[in-house]
Amino acid sequence: MNAHSRDHNTHPRPSTELEPSLLKYIWKNSRNDQVWMLVVILVSMIPYYMTLDLPKSIVNGPIQGNGFENPGATSKFLEFYLPYGDAIFGQPVLLFGGFELDRIGLLFALSFMFIFLVAVNGQFKRYINTFKGRMGERMLRRMRYELFDRVLRYPLRHFRQVKSSEVSSMIVNEVEPMGEFIGDAYTQPLLMGGQAITGFGFIAVQNIYLGILTLVVIGFQAVIIPRMRRRLIALGRERQIKSRELAGRLGEIVDGIQDVHTNDTTNFERATISSRLSNLFFIRFEIYQRKFSIKFFSNMLIQFLAFLFYAVGGYMAIRGSLDIGQLVAVIAAYKDLPGPIRGLLDYDQRRLTAEARYNQVVEQFSVPNLQDPDMQSLPEGEVPHFSSGYTLSNVQVMDDSGNRLLDGVTTKIDIGERVVLLSNSSEPLSVFAKTLARVTDISSGKLTIDGKEVDALPEYLAGRRISYVDSSTFFPQGTIYETLTYVLKNHPPELSEEEAKNYEMTKLEITEAKRTANSLLNAEVDWIDYGKAGVSNQIELDAEIYRILSDLAMQKDIVAFGLRATVNAEENEEFCKGILEARNEFRSSYTELGLENSVETFEYDSYNNFANIGENLLFGTSSDPDYEPENLPSNKMIRKLLASEGLEEPLFSMGKEVAETTVELFSGLSEENPFFDQLEYLKPQELPEYNEAISRVASAKYKDISEKDKKRFLRLAFTYTESRHRLGLLDDELMDKIVAARKALRQELEELPENPVNFYDPGAYMSSASVLDNVLLGRISSTMAGAEDAVTEAILRILDELELQGSVFRIGLNFNIGSGGKRMSETQRQKMHVARAILKNPDVLIANQPLSGVDPQSQRRILESILERAKKSENGGPAIIWAPTDQSVATLFDRGLMFEGNKIAGDDKPGKLLDDSKNESELAGA
Repeated sequence: MNAHSRDHNTHPRPSTELEPSLLKYIWKNSRNDQVWMLVVILVSMIPYYMTLDLPKSIVNGPIQGNGFENPGATSKFLEFYLPYGDAIFGQPVLLFGGFELDRIGLLFALSFMFIFLVAVNGQFKRYINTFKGRMGERMLRRMRYELFDRVLRYPLRHFRQVKSSEVSSMIVNEVEPMGEFIGDAYTQPLLMGGQAITGFGFIAVQNIYLGILTLVVIGFQAVIIPRMRRRLIALGRERQIKSRELAGRLGEIVDGIQDVHTNDTTNFERATISSRLSNLFFIRFEIYQRKFSIKFFSNMLIQFLAFLFYAVGGYMAIRGSLDIGQLVAVIAAYKDLPGPIRGLLDYDQRRLTAEARYNQVVEQFSVPNLQDPDMQSLPEGEVPHFSSGYTLSNVQVMDDSGNRLLDGVTTKIDIGERVVLLSNSSEPLSVFAKTLARVTDISSGKLTIDGKEVDALPEYLAGRRISYVDSSTFFPQGTIYETLTYVLKNHPPELSEEEAKNYEMTKLEITEAKRTANSLLNAEVDWIDYGKAGVSNQIELDAEIYRILSDLAMQKDIVAFGLRATVNAEENEEFCKGILEARNEFRSSYTELGLENSVETFEYDSYNNFANIGENLLFGTSSDPDYEPENLPSNKMIRKLLASEGLEEPLFSMGKEVAETTVELFSGLSEENPFFDQLEYLKPQELPEYNEAISRVASAKYKDISEKDKKRFLRLAFTYTESRHRLGLLDDELMDKIVAARKALRQELEELPENPVNFYDPGAYMSSASVLDNVLLGRISSTMAGAEDAVTEAILRILDELELQGSVFRIGLNFNIGSGGKRMSETQRQKMHVARAILKNPDVLIANQPLSGVDPQSQRRILESILERAKKSENGGPAIIWAPTDQSVATLFDRGLMFEGNKIAGDDKPGKLLDDSKNESELAGA
């Protein structure tokens, strides 16, 4: 199936209810495979029985000499007669005459036959195990997909009752052991049972009394062991519940880690987790005790059977009622018997455990009022726009406790209207916005859009034509670009035949997806719907994103991310050439721009006063942590170089003086004192350690000082910057020595097979340095006020003149926002949320206090830009329904809805509604 297929039935319709029984679920979804396994297992019993019988023929025949009493006697090998031929034809029917072999020849022939049958049995086992493993993985894939599909169809209100970590743990971890059982569900009892019956039947054929003994012992084992395992099953179920609760609690702690630290509850959380771990420990310990007790008892019964075979069988052989060949064959069969018996007993325990797990999964995922699968199906053809807006008739919304959040709300909102929601309380505004966006269900009344009930809208219509944004800012891990364009990924694209070949799913992938009832949609194609954003390609989309983020005053943030990003020079040759041009332009003009005191460029023969000693020594960047300035004291090559250049002791002395001065100035201050913010080279917690170290080395010779203390003080020297720390420790002579050592270090590093340092070179782009550092190729003053902003602004102007700022913006879009978007500020995340709501060009934009973290003036400017953008849109733009955090922006809108409590109290111009509300408040106060 091609990725460009428009077939809307690209994933199967899931069942409404989960099958209550695991075995029924397995049979329902793997019936054909199970039947095939039955056939294979039955066929495999033939060579298995022959393997059991062959040792008797070897012992009784060539070894004991039965049939070879006369010299020169021979025997037939591989002589075959038609089964039941004498009954059908009145006489035996010979199919193959076989071969005449002497005693030695027959011994080797039967021995080779035995090893051949062992190999055949091994191949059967390999095939059966591989087949059932694949079958189990298919069923596991199917089950996980079905459970995830159900999660996607949960009513939104149900997510208030579940923990995300528990849901993910059940789908990923708790279902995993069931996958191992699924492949064995029917094949294991067939295979193990078949082998056990074959082995038992063989023993009974050799001697009925030994067969009866075997049956008695096995029967006793089959009755007692399951009884002993009942408590084990209950403990396993309890362990599963406790483990899930532990996972849920850990997830809650991680999600709420800020509250844990701000309220000093870390030790309380340690106690609660320790208590849960204790409960889990004792449950698991009891499981181990019972499990190995059962195993001991089972093994004793098996060995007791061996005792009976040796004692009773040996007695019969001595008395002559059982020949030696039969005894050897019985003992050989017995050795193979414990495996199948133990397998059957283990299967019973695994079945009960898997059933218990499955029942819990069914219980957790059997949620009432699941969304109909058709509501989430892909559309046939283009998705229509709304031609008319909302109509609310006596709408009532109630919470779980029966409180009326909205009561008797009746109004209309047309497409193209700009409506602001006003109230003295934010709650009714939030509920009203969520109700329009289908986030909250109505309890009674009628809510329609374009004449259709909102609750009955398929997701492809509501999700593409309605944008909802609030102040919540959780984003999955990814880049800014991926986060923004997520709202455009609704349908796989139409591809040309040539493009389809690159993304076409293999026949195996399609077959396996169908067999496991998974989606046939290809996730590898570019799902972005450029047309939905009003553009035709990625370049135009980047420009549209730039315009939207500019309206939200966020484009500079993205450019800043781009400036601090690294770029691979080999993969971006043209861009890097442009950056080198920008570097030359900056170097030739920064003095004219009045930045000569704000920045100092790196020059190979000069010491850079705005860089620390470590940076001056390396004169380059490295992705190897060993070459970070603070790690240089532990670098053997660096230490050897310092010693040879006569720098090690002077730098040690410098580091000691830095420590002495720092301890003297700051030792009496608390760790929270803001002065410590200036000490990037030393943490306040380290002051006592350095104070002790100063005392240790005060009168010691350098050669007698411990390596640990040497590294301690050298680290301070390497991170020392004279222009920043101003302790007067760096003179011209020492700077010249450092520059000389730099040249010697470069020569040594260039002789290595792989140079770990990318040296500063005015004519080369450094892939390990940021875009900003590549343009600058120097350091900005950390003491001059506004220096960094001034230099950055100058660089941005140069990039803009060279038409490179757009490329830097695109690089910034690739910034990874981290889990939950936590690498961005709250304000940035809120703006991103609004940006992607605008990007999908909705018919209705519903904003529920989305910019709560933005100051009022910025909110007003952003709203003005959004409303102006809407006015310029075709067909009057979308309906905008906005619940602001600051009501002073209300006058920007054409219409206002004033809420009092849970009812609409006014519907008029926003200014009039605010004036009336103000007058009422004044009258009430009088």
